Amino acid sequence: MARLEFKLPDIGEGVTEGEIVEWFVRAGDAVKEDDPMVEIMTDKATVTIGAPCDGHVEELRFEIGSIARVGQVILTLEPDGVTNVSRSQRSSRPPASAVGDIQDSLPGASLFQRGEVEPPPASGVGNGHGNGDGRRHSSVRPAAAAHRRSVRTSEASIGGIAYFEAKPLATPATRRLAKEMGVDLRRVRPTGDKGRVTRDDVRAALRDHMAEDRPYDLLEERTPIVGMRRKIAERMAHAKSTAAHFTFVEECDASRLVEMRERLLPEAARRGVRLTYLPFIVKAVTEALHRHPVLNSAVDETTNELVYKKYYNIGVATATDAGLMVPVVHHADRLRLFELATEIERLSQAAKDGSLGPEDLRNSTFTITSLGKHSGLMATPILNHPEVGILGVHRIKERPVVRDGEIVVGKVMLLSLSFDHRIVDGHVGAAFAYDIIETLEQPERLFTEFL
Repeated sequence: MARLEFKLPDIGEGVTEGEIVEWFVRAGDAVKEDDPMVEIMTDKATVTIGAPCDGHVEELRFEIGSIARVGQVILTLEPDGVTNVSRSQRSSRPPASAVGDIQDSLPGASLFQRGEVEPPPASGVGNGHGNGDGRRHSSVRPAAAAHRRSVRTSEASIGGIAYFEAKPLATPATRRLAKEMGVDLRRVRPTGDKGRVTRDDVRAALRDHMAEDRPYDLLEERTPIVGMRRKIAERMAHAKSTAAHFTFVEECDASRLVEMRERLLPEAARRGVRLTYLPFIVKAVTEALHRHPVLNSAVDETTNELVYKKYYNIGVATATDAGLMVPVVHHADRLRLFELATEIERLSQAAKDGSLGPEDLRNSTFTITSLGKHSGLMATPILNHPEVGILGVHRIKERPVVRDGEIVVGKVMLLSLSFDHRIVDGHVGAAFAYDIIETLEQPERLFTEFL
């Protein structure tokens, strides 16, 4: 009978390739239909692929750790007897039994797995490097041992859960039915051959849990994550996974700052300016950035360079109905205090009514996020990547402070600064924070010339 070239099937929407994690067969092994042959890891799941028919393994085309693309031949088989699988493998669709056992990436899922995992034979373990004869040996496990590893059923309760199998065995048709019915295959007790979940098992599980689980579907609403919220999620995840965050928190006695703002309120009102504390903070930040230029830099990941910015564009995080936006005050160091207040108010209003232009959201060099009246005790702001620093401003509260050896009531706010520790050393970030605090605690010497 003709040799069967077994191709990596389409194992999930959007999945184009997978890493060979483990082979359960060797060249020359006899396999039965649905015996596990290989474990593939994708960015969505770990998949155990079973044999499409009875036969003998001829050749393994990929080694452990290699990346195979969907449609590539990963092994060849010599089928036993008459089978229709050869035709299905030659078609553009994967064979019905190609995808076996799918394990979602769940933390702690292994805690629910019972039974021992048999170590691979000593003679079949490779170290991932070539040996003397120029070939690499794959770490393999016989199909029977793979079954003992994958099929773990027990009548006993596991950790209070009546039944849980992290890697259930089921055909693609059964998996599709379970997905349509909203049934978790890992919690379905199998009755099929070799511990396989059948379609009747799925329907029985749905009947058993209908009264307990399904009515809640009517009380749930699902909406796609799109637009601004999706972009925010992507940027936050990228920043958190790329930069090495560390956060520095310190108190700032804002008593003099409060007094100064109150003295300036009448003049601001006369000019038609809404004067908040944010313009003072922006000015203090730009002064500190001049003294610590590394905080006004950005990481260029494509060239592996640190780019020092000679301009000072301050992003001001603003909460909107669409999500958190960061409009930018361009050349903030050149603006006087009331000019800063006017520009911040313009950007804030434009963000809320959706009239920001593209230029209002570009080229920030450092970001400030005001946490407002719901700021809590402290926070750890996430960097606005590729910037290397961000300042979180908490609301001003009355707290006891020590002045001239006496305890008095002061106006205190906390400042939370996060830095990219790849670029900013701890002592540099702390010095930057204390420069900002010093300016805000003694505002007269700086702000009177910036009105």
